[in-house]
Amino acid sequence: MSPTPSSRTTTKIIRWRDGTRSELDDTLAVEEPLEIRLGYRDSRKGRVHKSIAITMRTPGEDIALALGFLYSESIIRNLDELLSLEQSADNVIRIELKDETVFDVVRLERNFYVTSSCGVCGKSSLESLSLAGFAAVQDDNFRLPLAKLLQVVNQLTGRQKLFELTGGNHATALFDTAGTISDITEDVGRHNALDKLIGHRLQQKQLPLSHHAILVSGRASFELMQKALAAGCPLLAAVGAPSSLAVELAREYNLTLVGFLNEHGCNIYNGAFRITDQVQMSR
Repeated sequence: MSPTPSSRTTTKIIRWRDGTRSELDDTLAVEEPLEIRLGYRDSRKGRVHKSIAITMRTPGEDIALALGFLYSESIIRNLDELLSLEQSADNVIRIELKDETVFDVVRLERNFYVTSSCGVCGKSSLESLSLAGFAAVQDDNFRLPLAKLLQVVNQLTGRQKLFELTGGNHATALFDTAGTISDITEDVGRHNALDKLIGHRLQQKQLPLSHHAILVSGRASFELMQKALAAGCPLLAAVGAPSSLAVELAREYNLTLVGFLNEHGCNIYNGAFRITDQVQMSR
């Protein structure tokens, strides 16, 4: 996705390099709040409207971000469950669900997993996924040659347009078993970048992502693994390290988790059976 003018801004700075002082304009990634407000039918209260999330994001692709958030939190399963969706100029997206749309209101009220410091313990986090209806990914015949996996990072590096301008954005890429990247989304928040990607695929009616893999430019956190699981994606690879809870989720739900990915190698934390030609590569 090409960066929009609203996703970046400039500021005057003083730069010191090798003992030389210069004054120039520097490009920054814009960070602004986005509120997602949801309207739905409650069996006890009637029609209810409430704010379900406020996230700090890079403006642009906001509709996709909101849809990806709703999908990855199991609030909606397809676009047919929406009654209306509109974005106002005050950074608010209002989404009305059809009366017959059913989801776990209690789970929504907890607003769980909004940040990695929400205070929910690891065991409770995994149990909550099970209660929400998440199931382990089956052996779906998704296989990715190791050589193709190692080539993906270089593709991403050359296509992070906003990062090239600002140096301040995370990226999420979707790629296939040939190692070809089809979608890239960027945002100041790594979870927002993935929500945008999932939201685009939801709009295109191309979920689940059972025949694709996801690459993230930073570390692999629990919330990113949760979103990959919700999208039905069997493999998530990260340029950085995974957290301990991300590894636990991968093992609990049969996801392939790769960390420290670069052109020279990677660490496979779970699901190595989906990555082929490892023996040949080691010879």
